[in-house]
Amino acid sequence: MANITQQMANVTEYSAVNLAKDAGVDVERWDRIPDDATINRTVEAIRARNINVILTSTPEEGLRAVVDLLPEGAEVMFGSSTTLAEMGFDRAMKENRKGWHDYHAVITAENDEKKRHALRRKSVAADYYLSGVQAIAESGEVIGCDKTGSRMGAWPHAAAHLILVSGANKIVPTVDDALRRCREYCLPLENQRSQHVYGIGSYIGKHVILDKEDADGRVSLVLIKERLGY
Repeated sequence: MANITQQMANVTEYSAVNLAKDAGVDVERWDRIPDDATINRTVEAIRARNINVILTSTPEEGLRAVVDLLPEGAEVMFGSSTTLAEMGFDRAMKENRKGWHDYHAVITAENDEKKRHALRRKSVAADYYLSGVQAIAESGEVIGCDKTGSRMGAWPHAAAHLILVSGANKIVPTVDDALRRCREYCLPLENQRSQHVYGIGSYIGKHVILDKEDADGRVSLVLIKERLGY
């Protein structure tokens, strides 16, 4: 566990290192960094699926890459993501030096439950939608999952531009391994977080597998060669 802590840019209350013990997950299997050859091969496989990949060495470089992808004044929405939090994107969003329209702030400021729900439905079609991922197969497929689809709805088509962020610890050999990672690693950790934050457990209600992107330049993946998120 100590090694995971040392490699994180910003360990948060709900980082994997703080949830893994109670979640009972296999950290050695599901939270390791592949060698450079595997990472480079995976990057090429992702690019072959028409997904732009920006490979960085540190979370700081990853954050700069994300900020560079977001134009001044853009409409920006981001889903709940431990990876984004550990990178420091929350801070960059609050500073907002490029004058982004913060869709997330609009949603959280709405007190009416029905209106807030309607805004969340619309938010998946934001001009720029940011999300973490749950797994990446060495063959290039990028896999995400969540409970309600509030994030996954943006992935296949709704968001005009989809920016994904991931640590290299999400890379696994096959799609089957990726789906197992979702069930055996991500879900128990998210269940722990949900219990702490909302007082209820979680489950996987939706899976999305990005296999091939049709629209050139729509999807970008910022891949960081460190352990980030879960």
